[in-house]
Amino acid sequence: MKRLVFAFLLLFTFTANAQLSAVRGKTFYPFWINLPADSILNNKPPVLIFLHGKSLSGTDLNRVKRYGVIHEIEKGRQVPAIVVAPQVARGSWDPDKVLEVLEYVQKTYNIDSSRIYVCGMSLGGYGTMHFAGKHADKITAAVALCGGGSAKDACNLASIPMWIQHGNRDEAVPVSQSRDIVAAIRKCNGGKNLIYTEVRGADHGDLEKVFRTDEMYEWLFMQVRKGVGEVAIIKEEENAPADGASGAAPQ
Repeated sequence: MKRLVFAFLLLFTFTANAQLSAVRGKTFYPFWINLPADSILNNKPPVLIFLHGKSLSGTDLNRVKRYGVIHEIEKGRQVPAIVVAPQVARGSWDPDKVLEVLEYVQKTYNIDSSRIYVCGMSLGGYGTMHFAGKHADKITAAVALCGGGSAKDACNLASIPMWIQHGNRDEAVPVSQSRDIVAAIRKCNGGKNLIYTEVRGADHGDLEKVFRTDEMYEWLFMQVRKGVGEVAIIKEEENAPADGASGAAPQ
């Protein structure tokens, strides 16, 4: 009997702490939102935005759970932030519509505006760089996997910590897409806020494993913006991955 009660309490606790929910009709993009534990939520949490790839596009929001941050949360990963994962029905990500989702979260919760992060893969990698490139004043740091960016956004991207990763055997999105935006960013300020990881032997899908490791989350959450409108800085820089690193993807 005691075991049954204990099991029930565990199930109740898990259910009470399961704070993943779908939000529809509040912004142009429907989105998943996952709230952290109350101890974090009630103390100005950071926000992490996840932008999915083309294969997860559509009108079924459950597709967004197939890989990435929400998928990892459902598998048990504890992310100490409000996690938001919008869905684009078709085409490319619109940075202003992503901003609309962020602004909804800002109005609804008392968040820490010095800690707003975005990450994405493939189409979401492009979306991450387009969003951060247009609204760098709103973003603390970003991770873009196997995507690309526009040279016109390069100097805005140069103003924030960026970690760009790409496999050198990617046939879906050529590695040149990342190399080109990396070169453009470096022309702006020498790439002082940039980390570029070219993963030898990795194809397009291999980069998905980045969401399954701790490195990306730890690196993002180390970054803190100095103040509103100021350039974000890298904390504990000596612990950050080396610029231009190559080799195996995080395991």
